Amino acid sequence: MKTTVPAWNYCSLGGAIRVKIDNGRDLQRLGELDEKYWTVLSCPVADLEFDKETLRLIDSDNDGKIRVGEMVGAARWLCSVIKDKDSIFKGESELGLDNIDRSCGQGQRLYDSARQILHNLGKDSDRISVADASDSIAIFKGTLLNGDGVIIPASCDDPEAAAAVTDCMAAIGSAPDRSGEQGVTADMIEAFYAACADYDAWLAMSEAEKDRIFPFGADTAAAYDAVTAVRDKIDDYFTRCRLLAYDKDAAAAVSVPVSAMSDVASCPIAHPRESGLLPLDGINPFWQDAFDSLMKFVSLPKSSKGLDEAGWAGVLARFVPYTQWLGSKKGAQVEGLGAKRVRAILKADRKQYLLDLVEKDRALEQESNSIDDVKKLMLLYRDYAKLLNNYLIFSDFYARSDGRRAIFEAGKLYIDQRCCDLCIRVSDMARHADMAKLSGMFLIYCKCTSKLLGKTMDIVAVMTDGDISELRPGKNGVFYDCAGRDWDATVTKVVDNPVSIKQAFWSPYRKFWEFCVGLINKSAADKDAKMMSEMQAKASEAVKSAPTAVSAAGAPAADASRKQPFDIAKFAGIFAALGLALGYIGSFLTKLAAGIAATPWWQLLLAVAVIMLIISGPSCFIAWSKLRRRNLGPVLNANGWAINSKVLVNIVFGAKLTSVAQYPKLRIADPNALKPSSWWKWLIAVLALALVAAAVLHIVGIVDLGIVWLSF
Repeated sequence: MKTTVPAWNYCSLGGAIRVKIDNGRDLQRLGELDEKYWTVLSCPVADLEFDKETLRLIDSDNDGKIRVGEMVGAARWLCSVIKDKDSIFKGESELGLDNIDRSCGQGQRLYDSARQILHNLGKDSDRISVADASDSIAIFKGTLLNGDGVIIPASCDDPEAAAAVTDCMAAIGSAPDRSGEQGVTADMIEAFYAACADYDAWLAMSEAEKDRIFPFGADTAAAYDAVTAVRDKIDDYFTRCRLLAYDKDAAAAVSVPVSAMSDVASCPIAHPRESGLLPLDGINPFWQDAFDSLMKFVSLPKSSKGLDEAGWAGVLARFVPYTQWLGSKKGAQVEGLGAKRVRAILKADRKQYLLDLVEKDRALEQESNSIDDVKKLMLLYRDYAKLLNNYLIFSDFYARSDGRRAIFEAGKLYIDQRCCDLCIRVSDMARHADMAKLSGMFLIYCKCTSKLLGKTMDIVAVMTDGDISELRPGKNGVFYDCAGRDWDATVTKVVDNPVSIKQAFWSPYRKFWEFCVGLINKSAADKDAKMMSEMQAKASEAVKSAPTAVSAAGAPAADASRKQPFDIAKFAGIFAALGLALGYIGSFLTKLAAGIAATPWWQLLLAVAVIMLIISGPSCFIAWSKLRRRNLGPVLNANGWAINSKVLVNIVFGAKLTSVAQYPKLRIADPNALKPSSWWKWLIAVLALALVAAAVLHIVGIVDLGIVWLSF
């Protein structure tokens, strides 16, 4: 089946052919572009270096993801109200009013609202900026009705109604108005007048039954407070008295000894008595003043020496109606206004006036929302092209010039004499590391901490150049975010992959060297352990054999002092073996020197190159194949993106993502460096001269190295 290539502009970026939208004509028909051709199908709103308000406007369903449909919808709306669609790709923060398409109703409303904004700001201009449209307080400052359903005292042309709004804010609360002032909503007005009515009814009930509810008249509240202050202590006292009357031996239990001044308050109000009478004297000093306040409202017979439990119950009974009335209180929110003011508010009855005023304010909602739409217009006009480039084609990521960076880049990481230019925030470390390892990149995960901000975050940095032997968990660096703020960065995990061809070339030698060093260290450790074991065994054996040696001290020592005879044959064999070994070494070195002398220099270089190619070739080839397939897609997918095509980071482009410190060559040596001894240099020089001299003498026929060899 023959397929037709859609008529779009195309370009090649990151190992894939992509659709390029860079003009208004193509932007108008963006909805016709099949989703198969989009680089991104969805991206998260969080953790992006992009204007949060713009992202919120495009994320129309508020699900935290921006999808292709929402990008198309934003483009369609923007193109419908802008005359010069090509100007959208300039990313300017100012818009000429004549560029608003007034041929449609929405465009006309936006034009009128933009004019109104400039008028409210006191600007005589034909251009509006993002800052102008975003300053809502300045735009609505001084407006009495602005469509948000909130009225302020100044919105009322009736002083009594304005005073009611002020009282409502004091009693119920307030809501912010678009003008920047505080005001009230319809719900607050309803709640305020309901509270006033309830409070007034509660007060009216007390007035109707004044004698029953207020046993002490105007002093009832003071009397109630005095009773409440000591009620628990007096109840406790009579309980102790009943216990003492029940069991006389409980005197120690009902009387609490005072060991410190701080314990006085917890002691009974008086010493319990079997009679159950609370005396008028002998009161706990801590409670004396409270008891005296109580007794001002308690009438006792002149012959009485105190208050008994029945009398106390009678005192409490007098306050039962008052207590019940207090418990039925309603409208407590407006109590602070006072009864007189509450009744004046109800008498003036401005409730309906205020509710009508709120409705008048709401009637302007569409006009006010049009002003908000101007803000939406300005944000999309400035930011949409940048977001589209980071969504459809990733042009900002591959540009790496003029400060252009992709919206997913979080900053730069400085570590191990390098700067990693590609750093991405990580939301889920465990999930991210499992998926991102498929990218084929060398990844460094870091925990970043800012003491100044009191925050922490996780990032992943892509390393594309330099030595990686020192990069391991625990290593510290410094991370700079896009705002230039520094964070302490600590490596938490490393995903190992080839970094460069240079690193891969030396990798076999480095691994072989590490293997040899490990082998030598292991052998040395084993020998050290063996030696220590033998020394410990001999020491133990010597300690055990000490008594035997002492007992045998007087025995003849002829056998111990007997000397072994010198075996000349044994030493002759050793010397012969050494001579044979030296002969073999001398022969090898002679033949090697002769062969080198007879070989042209270019063949020597070729041989060295072939040997190195055999050793490093496979490693370099494997690294080359991996480096050219490095894909950023899995890293972004792990962060919640839906990447629809390859985002390759080849060798040439990868070199731009990491910069390594470059130092000049210095002739001045480090004064604190160790000075190597020169004897080994002289030894090497003497051996080299000897080998060359022997080879020359053998070639010219003065010395026959074969005879010399046979002589050994």
